[in-house]
Amino acid sequence: MIILHHLNNSRSQRIIWLLEELGMPYQVQRHERDAQTMLAPDSLKAVHPLGKSPVIVDGEVTIAESGAIIEYLVNKDPERRLVPEAGTAAQRDYTFWLHYGEGSLMPPMVMRLVFEKIRTSPMPFFARPIAKGIVAKTYKMFLGPMLRTHLGFVEQHLAKQDWMAGGQMTGADIQMSFPLEASVARGMVDGQQYPQICAYVKRFQALPAYQRALAAGGEYDFA
Repeated sequence: MIILHHLNNSRSQRIIWLLEELGMPYQVQRHERDAQTMLAPDSLKAVHPLGKSPVIVDGEVTIAESGAIIEYLVNKDPERRLVPEAGTAAQRDYTFWLHYGEGSLMPPMVMRLVFEKIRTSPMPFFARPIAKGIVAKTYKMFLGPMLRTHLGFVEQHLAKQDWMAGGQMTGADIQMSFPLEASVARGMVDGQQYPQICAYVKRFQALPAYQRALAAGGEYDFA
């Protein structure tokens, strides 16, 4: 049986969804963030040196990183239901979006979150205007344009098809779910400017396996 080391309010939620989609037997080993720092507990370092989630243990095999876990699980599925046929345009799209989600889209989103934490964290009153000014300028000149470019790119792609790699859901959709859900929840995406992204998020959130994953892993908060 696959053991998923699950951290609350984290990317590991999408791995529960994937396991539900594939119908694979699994067990959730829960880990809780520190309430003050929001960092992962040391218990995860006993599972993998990086001390991050998700991590799966399948017998003697331990795998970290969402993309690597998704590839391992979809290829383990004997029916290969969430992998497009090799050599097709769908397969090329699948590979691209599987890597794009964490490699290109998540970094500026994480940077935005870090800068927002800086802006709202307690600090001496004389430093507050300086910190807020740096954050505002960074967002205006760098992060804002970068995020609009990425979200516009995704929006255009979803205007052509319902799923990331063609007409059916694949592991690439599992990977892309977290950054797009987070972008909606944090107010970076709205239905007027990005209707395709919003429709896409609602589409996968309505899936039975997704709902079962919420029951197994718990609701999660992107804020």
